[in-house]
Amino acid sequence: MAVPQTMAERTVSRRTMTMPEDARVPEATRVVVADDDVLLREGIASLLAQRGFRVVGSCGEPAQLMELVRAERPDLAIVDVRMPPTHTTEGLDAARAIRAESPSTAILVLSAHVELEEATDLLRGGEGSGYLLKARVTDVDEFVDTLDRIVSGGTVVDPELVRELVAARRVHDPLDPLSPREREVLALMAEGRSNAGIAHQLFVTEGTVEKHVRSILMKLDVAETTDNHRRVLAVLAFLDAL
Repeated sequence: MAVPQTMAERTVSRRTMTMPEDARVPEATRVVVADDDVLLREGIASLLAQRGFRVVGSCGEPAQLMELVRAERPDLAIVDVRMPPTHTTEGLDAARAIRAESPSTAILVLSAHVELEEATDLLRGGEGSGYLLKARVTDVDEFVDTLDRIVSGGTVVDPELVRELVAARRVHDPLDPLSPREREVLALMAEGRSNAGIAHQLFVTEGTVEKHVRSILMKLDVAETTDNHRRVLAVLAFLDAL
């Protein structure tokens, strides 16, 4: 006799995928994808499976997403900001709930538009978080690299969001102690770049970047904690100042 399906099994599309031999992720990162646009959702799931991620579930509604996270305990949740029923902040609300219930699950929020308040609210949640515009998904290598950084505990901010934040700078700027070069370094940190990535972008040595980072953390009076989290705190100081 057939075993009755659970609600999650009835309402959520699940996949169990083997990792290709040439996968770039040594141990398959377990991912859930939530977006009410079925074509985008399935496209991301297929892309990730090809790159060695293990997509353990996909869905189109916040309640289904929460069921998946509770059942699967994924390493990463990719969530659309606007989801049914009102298409306002349901996805962001679900991301907050995931962070509260499952702190070890990294979260990437995708949005069709730059939404400053939503983005900064998410990033204040701590390590392993990111905010990207959906248009960024078209660059596959960059997208996969972003996911790797988030799963590793990094914080990633879409470059377009950083530009808008700079344009919206307040009169009182807590970043005044930073030199112009240090501001450049901090902006690239906000995009989730490593010291090596920043060095490549600015055409300087990695050692020079390390010195700038140490100076930034000191001038912003970022509390001593793990290196990754100190970078997150510095990024949040950057966001709060803009």
